[in-house]
Amino acid sequence: MTKIKVDNPIVELDGDEMTRIIWQMIKDKLINPYLDIDLNYYDLGIESRDETEDKITVDAANAIREIGVGVKCATITPDEARVEEFDLKRMYRSPNGTIRNILGGTVFRQPIICSNVPRLVPGWTDPIVIGRHAFGDQYRATDFVVPGKGKLTMRWEAEDGSDTKEFDVFDFPGGGIAMSMYNLDDSIRDFARACMLYALDLKWPLYLSTKNTIMKAYDGRFKDLFQEVFDAEFKERFDALGIGYEHRLIDDMVAAALKWPGKFVWACKNYDGDVQSDTVAQGFGSLGLMTSVLLTPDGKTIEAEAAHGTVTRHYRAHQRGEETSTNSIASIFAWTRGLSKRAEIDGNDKLQNFATTLEKICVSTVERGSMTKDLALLVGAQQGWLSTEGFLDKVNENLEAALSAQ
Repeated sequence: MTKIKVDNPIVELDGDEMTRIIWQMIKDKLINPYLDIDLNYYDLGIESRDETEDKITVDAANAIREIGVGVKCATITPDEARVEEFDLKRMYRSPNGTIRNILGGTVFRQPIICSNVPRLVPGWTDPIVIGRHAFGDQYRATDFVVPGKGKLTMRWEAEDGSDTKEFDVFDFPGGGIAMSMYNLDDSIRDFARACMLYALDLKWPLYLSTKNTIMKAYDGRFKDLFQEVFDAEFKERFDALGIGYEHRLIDDMVAAALKWPGKFVWACKNYDGDVQSDTVAQGFGSLGLMTSVLLTPDGKTIEAEAAHGTVTRHYRAHQRGEETSTNSIASIFAWTRGLSKRAEIDGNDKLQNFATTLEKICVSTVERGSMTKDLALLVGAQQGWLSTEGFLDKVNENLEAALSAQ
């Protein structure tokens, strides 16, 4: 089979543990045999990040910004135990957080639906897309343990010193905790644009959830700026497609989402998106069936990855020489979503067809009864499963047959 020529490069970000093993298998079985592609490789494994004191993460993000497309393997975000395990120089920040803060944009998470995988929320018959604001709030907050009795104040000072605002937050009667967080008008507007562009592309309605009744200034700003951007830039296009935009309180939105069948985009603040994307993934059946795409507000740059972690437990089994059955579908979709964007930018129909076909083959392989253990346990006691490599071999076999038949 003649390889498909990919005219422009993709930035490849390698990762850690079991997902790193799977990532290499995907390249060996499903990417390199089919594509003539230039991959700008950055090793974001924890040892490499420690060696470069995390400079490689920044370099990788800047490369994605320059080239326009990145695909990323899952990575370790170190805690105290990981610092000790790898003898790290320091506790590095989440690579995803670093990349998001450099690129800006919004993380969109969407479930991969296989008809034979039971859903915990059976009424969800169509996908729900979570748009997670990728900047600020708790993820850029300053928090600390309050040592004892005392006053907490919050102060803002104009850059030129012409104005100040000071607020008495709380008189602590004893020890406690405190946090200060922030966001930016421009970032919120960009978040709104990215979500509205994504909803237009899918032709689905868009909902923003906040708690503006409690955080009147903070969450109220999200509500006001979304409405401002929608009215000025998107209302006519939404009306032409017969779709709408609406703000809802987060508690009302959670209840509504459980009742609705799907086919909507849900814009969430940073923390809400972190939580609700996992809720949606599990509600559809599995965290292993969830795509994650970071999209910039102009729609021109993406970074695609699996929405799950590095599968440490399976990696320990792999290190002991035991056979594993680890779900690779979300990692495959990280590649296909990146390749699809590369095809769109380059006008490469053959590459677009390859990416679309590979996604369909992943789903149809599961629906025809070939899957990893995590999905087999959901399907039922009689369902058999394949090893990590066995599943990828089956996908490759089916992909080869599908491409040959075209």
